[in-house]
Amino acid sequence: MPPMRRTGADREAEEPEYAGEYRLQACLGSGGMGVVHLATSASGLRLAVKVVHGQYAEDPEFRARFRQEVAAARRVSGAFTAPVVDADPDAVRPWMATLYVPGPTLADQVKRNGPLSPAELRRLTAGLAEALRDIHRAGVVHRDLKPSNVLLTDTGPKVIDFGISRPVDSDLHTETGKLIGSPPFMAPEQFQRPREVGPAADVFALGSVLVHAATGHGPFDSDSPYIVAYQVVHDEPDLTGIPEALAPLVARCLAKEPAERPTPAEIMSALLPPSYEAAAFIPAQRRPPTLPDPLPDPPRSSGVSGAWDADTPVRVQAPRTRRRRRPPVVAAAALAVLAAGGAFVALRGGGGDEPAPRPNPVEAAAAFDGWQTVLRKDGEPSAPSCALGAGALYCAGGGTAAARLDPETGRVLWSLPAAAGQAPSTPSVLRGGLVAFPSRNGPLRTYAASGGAPGWHTTPAPAAEQAVPAGTAVALSTGTGGLRAVDGSTGKQLWRHGLPGFTAPHLGSYDDRTGLVTVHEASGDGSRTRVAVVRPTSGEVVWQRLLEGDLSPVAHAEDGALFLASHHRGMEVDGLVRYDPADHSVRRSALPHRLYDPMIAVRGDTAYLLDFSGHLAALDTAAGPSGRVLWELETAAGSVSPPVLGPGERLYLSVADGRLIAVDTGRGAMLGQTGPRLRDGRLGYATSVPAPVVAGDRVFATAPDGSVFAVDGRDPAAW
Repeated sequence: MPPMRRTGADREAEEPEYAGEYRLQACLGSGGMGVVHLATSASGLRLAVKVVHGQYAEDPEFRARFRQEVAAARRVSGAFTAPVVDADPDAVRPWMATLYVPGPTLADQVKRNGPLSPAELRRLTAGLAEALRDIHRAGVVHRDLKPSNVLLTDTGPKVIDFGISRPVDSDLHTETGKLIGSPPFMAPEQFQRPREVGPAADVFALGSVLVHAATGHGPFDSDSPYIVAYQVVHDEPDLTGIPEALAPLVARCLAKEPAERPTPAEIMSALLPPSYEAAAFIPAQRRPPTLPDPLPDPPRSSGVSGAWDADTPVRVQAPRTRRRRRPPVVAAAALAVLAAGGAFVALRGGGGDEPAPRPNPVEAAAAFDGWQTVLRKDGEPSAPSCALGAGALYCAGGGTAAARLDPETGRVLWSLPAAAGQAPSTPSVLRGGLVAFPSRNGPLRTYAASGGAPGWHTTPAPAAEQAVPAGTAVALSTGTGGLRAVDGSTGKQLWRHGLPGFTAPHLGSYDDRTGLVTVHEASGDGSRTRVAVVRPTSGEVVWQRLLEGDLSPVAHAEDGALFLASHHRGMEVDGLVRYDPADHSVRRSALPHRLYDPMIAVRGDTAYLLDFSGHLAALDTAAGPSGRVLWELETAAGSVSPPVLGPGERLYLSVADGRLIAVDTGRGAMLGQTGPRLRDGRLGYATSVPAPVVAGDRVFATAPDGSVFAVDGRDPAAW
């Protein structure tokens, strides 16, 4: 059969014909990260070849993860897995070839033919326990055992897909804040203590898989992944329908504490002596084995992830009434979002070449009851992004291209619907009565602040071009290695040129106190980073410095110093660097452990680091090279916004389910949180979480139901 090709205008409209020496004959299935092809070796072996999508092949972090998958799969190749035949993780399109194993997945078998019989279930239990024993002996934790990763063959079950497995001695084993897996089959510690996940997590997953095989549903079942996550951590499993002889063993596998679960060897011993019930399961072939069923795409709401599926964030909500309730505030954090790297941009209005003035805070009344306004509810759940300026609140997102709200009442003064596929980001007030709405996938557009009439907009730009509103101007990268700026009131170009020492400059944030924009570029090997600040109105380079390490600017200090994150192997951060252009001093502070792509806010010498699991830490950067952690706090939030500092000792962050959390930065304690914001009676989640806006004693936040709301920041406990 000739290789299948894709059609269309995207960058991968035509799939490759070869992976190494193997000719790709047919597409077996696809997922978020790549395509699985059928191929044949020179000796006639049928192979399943995974080929990574081109856009992920350009991501060093993904390549590292793919190398880990190859290493893990090679270590466990044997009777209970699909053996690795060949691989090239360094190819232009990385690929891995395993022996093609005919047979349905457990998920397909149960879906098409119903639950397994007691004899088949006993055989499955023994086979998977033996497989886990060998996988763990090889020093690997699978971390994503689920029905779709179990193949049923006439020689017993085979465990596949080691895309998120973790060799114990891997350099990548510290994945702080990156909670990945499939919620119905994840162990409690995967939500609560991701750095402590060990072999016992696979045993918990085995228990969940067995319940699914015996009943057609999981032990913690719900249409909402948020509720499933809560139940996994707090509730007892539903074992209705499990054969009486196996129920106690399955219950032990599903123990909340890892130490209370049996080992795979103990499971095998508990099944002895062998009986007639352990007869081999021989799956019925539904079609010729050369063309097995295409791999199904996971439901968007399931939070399923693996080697070829993007990690999906999930959120916890109070469970159904038949389950034992516990306070949602202590619910576990859930899966992380692989967010795009780079600095978070603060977009504020300003004027002149001098530092731009801050927006006037909203005067806090003696009592403020707050408000909530829903902008739009069509399309996918999406939380709007907002900014305050010129006496109004401007928002975009959730089906809205641009809107102006009264910050006192939440009344929509004007609103414009978003075009199909338009993805606006945080707006910014510009000079001349205009508001700029950058887009993550299109041109920057401006609208009249008074009535929403269209203003100027940038021309369609290369995907690599960035747009950063910067006071009276808008700074843009050219997409060809240079920078340019346009006037904020007219859109006319002010200047365009390259920067000395830079080949592909990356725009960072605009600092309205100094009126300057940061620019940075790391060397190819990540050993050095060139950093500069540019005056956006003239293109003048105010200062430039070559610093050691792979760095990215994250925050401007009040005294003009610049804080940068120090990266280890891509998106892992192992420390902070403070550069003071006044005296050219460099101060480095190491983190006690690496964090995966943390979001950082700075006040004085204290940095607040928030990772995607909701773990928040305060670091004293003036305590010496080793740094000093002042406190750490588990917010039990997961998939969160950048932290925003407020008056006094306040820090605010938004959560993907629409909650707003307040933290006391003096003692590292939760002060309060709002409830989740439902969408049509159901809990939604956002794939990106905009930061809240703080104005005096009032805090404005958004939710994935398309709403914008305001609360009184003086009493978070009353939210």
